[in-house]
Amino acid sequence: MQDKPDTSKDATELPQLETALPDEDREGNRLSQRVQRYARVGTNVGGVAARLGAAYLMGGADRQKNAQSLAAALGGLKGPLMKVAQLISTVPDAIPPEYAAELAQLQNQAPAMGWPFVRRRMSAELGPDWQAKFADFRHEAAAAASLGQVHKARALDGRSLAVKLQYPEMQSAVEADLNQLQIVMGLYKRMDAALDTSEMVGEIGARLREELDYTLEARHMALYAHFFAGDETIRVPELLPNLSTKRLLTMTWLEGRKLLDYKARPLEERNTIARALFRAWWYPFSHYAVIHGDPHLGNYTIFEDDDGRAAGINLLDYGCIRTFKPKFVGGVIDLYNGLRTNDRALIVHAYETWGFKGLSNELIDILNIWAGFIYGPLLDDRVRSVAEGVAPNEYGRREVFRVHQGLREKGPVKVPREFVFMDRAAIGLGAVFLHLQTEMNFYRAFNEVIEDFRRDEVGARQEAAFKATGVPLPV
Repeated sequence: MQDKPDTSKDATELPQLETALPDEDREGNRLSQRVQRYARVGTNVGGVAARLGAAYLMGGADRQKNAQSLAAALGGLKGPLMKVAQLISTVPDAIPPEYAAELAQLQNQAPAMGWPFVRRRMSAELGPDWQAKFADFRHEAAAAASLGQVHKARALDGRSLAVKLQYPEMQSAVEADLNQLQIVMGLYKRMDAALDTSEMVGEIGARLREELDYTLEARHMALYAHFFAGDETIRVPELLPNLSTKRLLTMTWLEGRKLLDYKARPLEERNTIARALFRAWWYPFSHYAVIHGDPHLGNYTIFEDDDGRAAGINLLDYGCIRTFKPKFVGGVIDLYNGLRTNDRALIVHAYETWGFKGLSNELIDILNIWAGFIYGPLLDDRVRSVAEGVAPNEYGRREVFRVHQGLREKGPVKVPREFVFMDRAAIGLGAVFLHLQTEMNFYRAFNEVIEDFRRDEVGARQEAAFKATGVPLPV
């Protein structure tokens, strides 16, 4: 049944967040902090880039060695550059394949900062009496990533809480790291790239800046609660607005186990998880033009039924959410239908809707290699794995090589901004399915979520949901 746009005010509307910084942002994009970040990052990254450039000019770049050096340099850093490295490793030809292989191995788990940092951050955000606002607050972090860390706590009413704290000076780090990214990608573009990635830095920068705004993440959380209200297989945390600020999010703790704990479970349980993952990603996109742009293993846990079997997923992180205009969703569905029916005109129309320009027949054929890989499971009406005989860390590697070779001969092609996170998310979601070793009919699951697609209805539904939760409409 087709969803009707909901224009009423509902329980997902976001209350006003408190802030301990009413007059000025003490951690804005400060020159002094950017300079310090340049010094920490630039020595390692710039050194690798310089060696790569010198070796190239002399005719014999040892890419594998330099790629390993760059991965080692980034792996020891907190902040956005490690997250960016993981992202660009999934976009075909954004960086040399040797670099992509090394950077893809970087884990999004960084050493947590200690209790002195936690005390300072909590005091700055909630005031010096912040500990009185919790019944209990764990000193040790439950999880740590590139931009922040999470602590488990207990509310005064007894509920278990997850408290997410942003690391200090992250805004300055973002701006400094984005400049470093431009240097590395610009060097590769001049030397060997067959893909024009000039739009990528702008897109990555926009998403990273959004990810630092926990007020926006809280609204995204409310938006996903709106999407999946009443869904028994997908759970979204509940925000505590009075304990949240621009750099602090406090939400209910969703009990669950790591996704990889279920690799050895019966196929039926793994498929239950896979169906929930598929719906959690494709339903918001097809009905509201929204995607979760970072679907990696750490952003999910699994909850069980009373018999100890996997029953569904907890969605834990809402920092990397990408919203689109409804016409972009139309382009995705047009490309699917064009590939399914071998309708060349519809395929070209879809690429143009996405923002690709000046495409020759040869370039379209090359892009179709990648499109055929991404859409492959969705075009095959049978029970199957997402990629048969492929390891998760090899997912898409062969197709990237073929695209690179083709674009070197017929390119370059400029990648539209909207493509970047759509591509990243498709790769990430596919890798999760491979880790689970799930088998399902992706064709039927996909056609189920797009069967009632109407662009004008998606627009009306998006506008109502975004207004109710305070999420800005896409520009």
